[in-house]
Amino acid sequence: MATLSFNAARLRTPPPQSLKPNLNFPSFVKPANVLSQSMPRNRLLVQKFHLNSVSEGSVSTQKDAEVGEEDGEEDQAQEEEDYDDPTAELSYLDPETDPESITEWELDFCSRPILDIRGKKVWELVVCDDSLSLQYTKYFQNNVINSITLKDAIESISEELGLPLPEKVRFFRSQMQTIITKACKELGIKPVPSKRCLSLLLWLEERYETVYTRHPGFQKGSKPLLALDNPFPMELPENLFGERWAFVQLPYSAVQEEISSLKTRYVFGAGLDLDLLGIEIDDKTLIPGLAVTSSRAKPLAAWMNGLEVCALEADTSKASLILSVGISTRYIYATYRKTPVTTSEAEAWESAKKSCGGLHFLAIQEDLDCDDCVGFWLLLDMPPPPV
Repeated sequence: MATLSFNAARLRTPPPQSLKPNLNFPSFVKPANVLSQSMPRNRLLVQKFHLNSVSEGSVSTQKDAEVGEEDGEEDQAQEEEDYDDPTAELSYLDPETDPESITEWELDFCSRPILDIRGKKVWELVVCDDSLSLQYTKYFQNNVINSITLKDAIESISEELGLPLPEKVRFFRSQMQTIITKACKELGIKPVPSKRCLSLLLWLEERYETVYTRHPGFQKGSKPLLALDNPFPMELPENLFGERWAFVQLPYSAVQEEISSLKTRYVFGAGLDLDLLGIEIDDKTLIPGLAVTSSRAKPLAAWMNGLEVCALEADTSKASLILSVGISTRYIYATYRKTPVTTSEAEAWESAKKSCGGLHFLAIQEDLDCDDCVGFWLLLDMPPPPV
């Protein structure tokens, strides 16, 4: 079992039980043998995550390199005091990171299971980048929650830490879309509704355990005010249909090749920086995925690329595959004839995905004999954060 942590932690994962590389049941149109074991390059992966913690002692305000030893000791004492204080706010930028390189932020603006002195729920703004080189938190009263407050806070982060405003801001709560979108657009920032905010989601989970539960106003058993949507799946738009599909698996080494090819071969898709997330997987570990072939693979991959693909799920009760994109959109991506054999294969694929902590992928190819993908998305199916 692999674990997941921040700040250079590493995990080890025993190889899970392998899946059958090719399934022989109906797909979009007909059965497919995609990414087969005989191919020299393409195979599929599996893995599992567990959250450790971000050390808040390592996310204190950057200190001047020339401070005296006495001042340094005072600062260290203050850091330790802040670490013990769950009401403390964070404002941190890794001094080794080029501020100009942080062009995308991940943002959550939501209530927490904490009451203030008025007996009202405290709201919190949490901002980071995908590597957690940027970490910022700030508490707010519930009567100032609007786009103006958020716009001013985003500008304050930029000014306080010497950061340029980001090009994009990703967020995962549909209920906050209006406020976040308005604040971002007034600043010339592109708002991106997406559950591909993995660093943020994991950090929120860690903060729940190490910060919120220790806060003097913490309300045990309090349910999230803005629960994540899980709507019924819709019919897939015609332009997103493939022609064939198959459950497949790739060794982790091959997955790394596909991720690196996103830049070198200008392939459509998106990766996950598993090193930055603290995940260590053996190169031979198999990761499960779904391979889709189409004679119009490049246009299909281009359309998929604009959807913020989040996860795939095998729904064995309805003999279908569900594609989640954005923050609250789910599609019936494919169906198959329900038999004991196909149900067993779908259950095995879903089980392998869960044994990897939700890690899986989507690959789009031109035909069955092609070694390369024209689209490749590394995906992580995660439970919602506890806040």
